[in-house]
Amino acid sequence: MSDFLKKPLSLFDIAGKVAIITGASGAFGALASQVLAGAGAKLAIVAGSAKALEDTAAACRELGAEVEAINARPSDEAACEAIISKTVERFGRVDILVVASGKNDVAKITEMAPARFLDVMDANVTQSWLMARAAGKQMLGQGEGGKMVLMSSARGLLGHPAGYTAYCASKAAVDGITRALGCEWGATGITVNAIAPTVFRSPLTAWMFEDTENAQTVRKGFLARVPKGRLGEPQDLAGPLLFLVSKASDFYTGHTLYADGGYTAG
Repeated sequence: MSDFLKKPLSLFDIAGKVAIITGASGAFGALASQVLAGAGAKLAIVAGSAKALEDTAAACRELGAEVEAINARPSDEAACEAIISKTVERFGRVDILVVASGKNDVAKITEMAPARFLDVMDANVTQSWLMARAAGKQMLGQGEGGKMVLMSSARGLLGHPAGYTAYCASKAAVDGITRALGCEWGATGITVNAIAPTVFRSPLTAWMFEDTENAQTVRKGFLARVPKGRLGEPQDLAGPLLFLVSKASDFYTGHTLYADGGYTAG
């Protein structure tokens, strides 16, 4: 009998693994940090907001995790290399990378200056590429594989009429990076996948969960496209994340996993 059949939950064990989470002050980044903390990982959490970063660090420490809080943004090659260096200096290695940093800027294309478009592309695409590159060099040097999870969106597959050209283009590019690196690093033991949620509960979307007339109208229209019939909750992202950063997903790479209640299926 295979060992994993005796203890199948061991496939999801990441205790002692060293994880970097960028965008740790944002909704998904903070959630990802706490999920991995609760699962026993050692964390290097990264964010530009010092106060929000410390809040996330404190929450992770309460869950028993060792935490290195890095007040930075993955804005260029040097910054990304420094994030890796600080992590290795503290913990000796890098096993997991979760890129949760990014942004959106909504405007109709004729009303959006090119600089605003490029800003979204930089935050979502270039910075994801730079962090994957920096972490990849470290993982390849270690020679023991690794796990990377990039932050995509249902908008990488589907358009939106409200002025999402920058966001949709950026998330489609993240999906492309995910596929390309899945192929490029397939034989190395490094897996690269993306999580693509639709609307889930966060400070930015809290209004959609309210009982106001506007929220009910918007929610009704949106839920008509969601087979599960509800908006997403944080725990709906926790399971997919743990799967993608653990041994359970060793044969999965180059995939975009839609945590969307079936939204992209119809």
